[in-house]
Amino acid sequence: MAVPLGDPRPDLSRIADPLGEPFNVVIEASGLSKYFGGKRALGPVSFTIGRGETIGFLGLNGAGKTTVLRILAGDLRPSAGTLTVEGVDAVRQPLGVRRLVGFLPELPPVYPDMAVTDYLRFTARLRGMPAGSALESRLDEVHAITSLDPVRTELVRNLSQGYRQRVGLAQAIVHEPALLILDEPAHDLDPAQIVEMRRLIASLRGRHTILISSHNLPEISETCDRLLVLDAGEIIAQGTEAELSERWLGVQRTEVVIRAPGPGPLADARGGGEAWGDGAAAALERLRRLDAVKEVTLGEGEHEGGIVIVVESASDRRAEICRTLVEGGFDVLRLGHRQRKLESIFLGLIHGAERTRGSGHSAA
Repeated sequence: MAVPLGDPRPDLSRIADPLGEPFNVVIEASGLSKYFGGKRALGPVSFTIGRGETIGFLGLNGAGKTTVLRILAGDLRPSAGTLTVEGVDAVRQPLGVRRLVGFLPELPPVYPDMAVTDYLRFTARLRGMPAGSALESRLDEVHAITSLDPVRTELVRNLSQGYRQRVGLAQAIVHEPALLILDEPAHDLDPAQIVEMRRLIASLRGRHTILISSHNLPEISETCDRLLVLDAGEIIAQGTEAELSERWLGVQRTEVVIRAPGPGPLADARGGGEAWGDGAAAALERLRRLDAVKEVTLGEGEHEGGIVIVVESASDRRAEICRTLVEGGFDVLRLGHRQRKLESIFLGLIHGAERTRGSGHSAA
């Protein structure tokens, strides 16, 4: 069994929203697990999610992402553990939870022979919304939010994949749920449609607590406040993208952009640096002796004409780096933390969990 990297349940007494209000819990899961026959698909996992958060669930295929989302949506009963959504016991009152949740599975649950508005009216009535002017007003609002007005009278079967995905999102929000669960919302969309779906999801932030599972890592990176990483049915890490990079992978990445005191090719930055004079050469030599220096490249775009140095270390070495460069006669144009790309964070966590499991098995 993999050892989770830290307690997946934050200390809620120390968390407040941007307005300074206490952390308001929407989901509280403790010891959730799911077995299919004798095979464990999930857990035990424990986590807490606050009102208004947008949470990304990351994991390889078979990691348990869809299983946990289906449990949260009331679509699947857990084998063990407790789960509350807005204080409602999801195990004992699954129908009560379903009224609080909007769920868009990977394949939109649409009826191809219904017109868009008729289908959304039908799903709203299923969720307990009474017929009448309030419902019709809400349908107009949902059409506007999801940009479905041009196709509201079209049969679903005649829609493009992008519009079908919007209809799937519309049915998930029509009853104004507290919790919105999106499993691969950009599934089968082209790049332009992915951007549009990302815009739609961003527009829903603040109206719902949102859970997203996706293999599209840029989508997760740009959309989510916090990440939960699953592997082999367990939560192995959680936090913001920056926290995962620094805390779980144990390194800080610093990017320094400098302007050389005189002309010199990139070879001088990696080699002797004679073209820049003795002070510059000595500064570069001191940097090269730092094990933390990982990259030295010519700047591009806004940094064109400069040199970009990337440093990785367990501690903050910005002051040391800056002092060395200034003493060498370099102009420091930029000095700041450089966040790892989410792909490298994710793969690093997964590979770390695999090594942990492997060492555990070998010790047994």
